Amino acid sequence: MSKQMKTILIIVGIVVLVGVMAIGNIISGYNRVITMDENVKGKWAQVENQLKRRYDLIPNLVATVKGYASHEKEIFEDIAQARTQYFQAKDVKGKINASNQLEGVLSRLLLLQERYPVLKANESFLKLQDSLEGTENRIAVERKRYNDSVQILNTYIRTFLGRFYATIAGVSSATYYQVPETEKAVPKVKF
Repeated sequence: MSKQMKTILIIVGIVVLVGVMAIGNIISGYNRVITMDENVKGKWAQVENQLKRRYDLIPNLVATVKGYASHEKEIFEDIAQARTQYFQAKDVKGKINASNQLEGVLSRLLLLQERYPVLKANESFLKLQDSLEGTENRIAVERKRYNDSVQILNTYIRTFLGRFYATIAGVSSATYYQVPETEKAVPKVKF
């Protein structure tokens, strides 16, 4: 084999090796962005599991409170409306908005116990309130996990190669689950 033929074989070998490495890098980046996207979807599914639990508990809480606060019709209508909006939402952003709306209404519902001292002592109400508070804590934990995975995905997509891989995979940035402006206000405590 001539020296020229060896040189050609070496060059071809290097080109093939570089090509294989480039293809491997593209496949690796593609798989990474798909994994991040699926992680975000999985975390959102966990948030939805907890929101569903909340929506299952609310009718029981409302039924208990209704007996004591029958003239607080507006709160019950707002709860029903927020619940309906959540289940009719077409995307994550719509579900987040409906969930945030419900959080405000729930806080108003739980404040009713101040107006109705007998309700405060009602065992069913207290159990439901504890269950709802536990659910709200679970939602907060799952919301944080979801937002953490959204941050990882969105950060990766904003990088040069990450954007390239996301485009190839058809993955776009995800929506954060943010606290609504009304919830950011400092609560007023009265004694």
